[in-house]
Amino acid sequence: MYNGIINVYKEKDFTSHDVVAVLRGILGQKKIGHTGTLDPQAVGVLPVCLGKATKVADLLTDKDKTYKTRFKLGEETDTQDHTGEVIDRKPYAVDETMILETIQSFVGDSEQLPPMYSAIKIGGRKLYDVARSGQTIERKKRRITIHDIYDISINLPFIEMTVHCKKGTYIRTLCRDISEALGTCGHMVELERTASGIFTKESALTLDDIKNLAQENRLAEAIIQVDALFKDYQRLIIGTHYNHMLYNGNKMPFEAIMNIDTVKLMDKTYYNVYNDEGDYMGIYEWLSPKNLLMPVKFFCIRY
Repeated sequence: MYNGIINVYKEKDFTSHDVVAVLRGILGQKKIGHTGTLDPQAVGVLPVCLGKATKVADLLTDKDKTYKTRFKLGEETDTQDHTGEVIDRKPYAVDETMILETIQSFVGDSEQLPPMYSAIKIGGRKLYDVARSGQTIERKKRRITIHDIYDISINLPFIEMTVHCKKGTYIRTLCRDISEALGTCGHMVELERTASGIFTKESALTLDDIKNLAQENRLAEAIIQVDALFKDYQRLIIGTHYNHMLYNGNKMPFEAIMNIDTVKLMDKTYYNVYNDEGDYMGIYEWLSPKNLLMPVKFFCIRY
């Protein structure tokens, strides 16, 4: 079984689940999961976790994202993107300065109303299922953070921009909201995720790329090991005498740490933990009041 992460470039007309299904066929294993849904018409970076690495999928989903998008002023659709039905048309009277200033006003913390065509669940039902049945459910606004909006290109009625944001930001809703702030309406036309955490478009592989590597017995080249994703975490080495506790995912006492002289332990801080032979065991959290290392994500791939 393969353990690690593949940086997949999702192509148009594939759902995120389609990507997982194709990879299961290529790799010959079931334990695979993606780290953040991309709509079928969207393209771009989709990190996929394999084997024991599926345990860190939630940590990767939490990472910041970067998107390149293109939207059109003057037309609103029921899905907020080009796949929906046009439900409104409005004229617009804008200039470059107005557009740039309005777009930059969205940088920072704000609240955003999730679109009906989304995978969010309310009352056990996914919003897009409700929307497809012609219904609307009351939604609460969610806190979002946009770090930066740059590479803005204006060719009216189209506007292109790159958005660096925290997870949970709906780019098509952002496009609609910017359009409304400009005194008109609008909808998203194109979306590409160019980065998710440390994963970038430049290093991403298409499904065909991965299939070719598999046929050449070179899949290992595409798989990133889990500890490489968390290089910011300090490295702790556990002594041989504590292997039984370590291999069973137990909490580890202070005395078990071999390299204590080379690290700084800080309360409620994550660390990469290894056995004394260099095998990666998982992510642990140091709790100063208890003088213990507590397992957060335990792998023990070797045992």
